[in-house]
Amino acid sequence: MPELNRLPATRIVSTALDGAVWPEDRLVLRTAVDELLIIPPVADVSSVTSRDPYAIVVEDASYAGVWLGADEAAAILQRHCEWRVGEQRPLFTQGAIAGIATKLWLEADRVLFVVPAPYAAEFEERIV
Repeated sequence: MPELNRLPATRIVSTALDGAVWPEDRLVLRTAVDELLIIPPVADVSSVTSRDPYAIVVEDASYAGVWLGADEAAAILQRHCEWRVGEQRPLFTQGAIAGIATKLWLEADRVLFVVPAPYAAEFEERIV
């Protein structure tokens, strides 16, 4: 398995996330009702901050990730995921994989695995 690398991102916690507009070249993961992670980071968050002056916006490098081909990802999920991953693509989902909290962004031909950076090496060891 390829090595997981740090994923610089922008984390936003806000009540004004619905309807916010982001650049097409960014991956936007809605991690909770009031929280999202944008990879890579964005500079302009005015579509949120103009509607929520109390929005929390921080640069976040606390995650590591790796893109894998769909077949390799499916094999890992078959062995190490105890919950059902939906069939729809694209799809964002999150849960424990190999006992480690993992965020997944699934596309038709590839999957992004995202884990807390301190657990990246452990994740790599567990899924081999």
